[in-house]
Amino acid sequence: MSKRTAVVTGGIGGLGTAICVALARAGRSVVAADLGSNPERVARFEHEVDGHDIRFAPLDVSDFDACGAFVDEVQARHGSLDILVNAAGITRDTTLRKMDRVQWDSVMNVNLDSVFNLCRHAVDGMSGRGFGRIVNISSVNGQTGQFGQTNYSAAKAGMHGFTMALAREVARKGVTVNSVSPGYCETALVAAIPEDIRQGIVDKVPVGRLGQPEEIARTVAFLSADDAGYITGANIPVNGGLYMGF
Repeated sequence: MSKRTAVVTGGIGGLGTAICVALARAGRSVVAADLGSNPERVARFEHEVDGHDIRFAPLDVSDFDACGAFVDEVQARHGSLDILVNAAGITRDTTLRKMDRVQWDSVMNVNLDSVFNLCRHAVDGMSGRGFGRIVNISSVNGQTGQFGQTNYSAAKAGMHGFTMALAREVARKGVTVNSVSPGYCETALVAAIPEDIRQGIVDKVPVGRLGQPEEIARTVAFLSADDAGYITGANIPVNGGLYMGF
């Protein structure tokens, strides 16, 4: 059997890079889709993943038509798109009283609309081939809410609602759809948080530390495995015990 092809959106970010590497190590041929507007970051990513079956492809995940053309290109080049990891995400934090429409729309467009944009174009091929793994990267803040993140928390909560609904639609087609809700991890996004606030976050985490991107990636690799076909519509929290719920 030929290699499964995986697409990871937000693929050159901190979590995205770790996910790409984990999938490549699991024997997947990986396409890292991201804006590519920062050539230095792209070059650094390509250096980091050198030696793995990973290539970079520019994509604006908020553009429905661009996502369609991208999926067509992946399927034409690789023969299929078997695994889709929706990891693209941004923040535009402020309280709702100060939030403007651009801050709301930009987060929704990238964090939630992108999931529709990619899944809508990829799911027919997966269903027709009788195999697919979709993993949506949500967030602990989609479960608990977070001060100053009504936009981000709403998008991440919406992502899992989407996950459960789509899982029901394609379950009999050999396609699973799951979400992963990371807690706070050692990424550039978290590193930008002021030290005192960051330490306050760590103090609330029962395991006493931030997560590693590789710990999220390991969960994605598990859910996207060929023999993970009986797990669908699930949300897997990977948050060090920061939030525990049924």
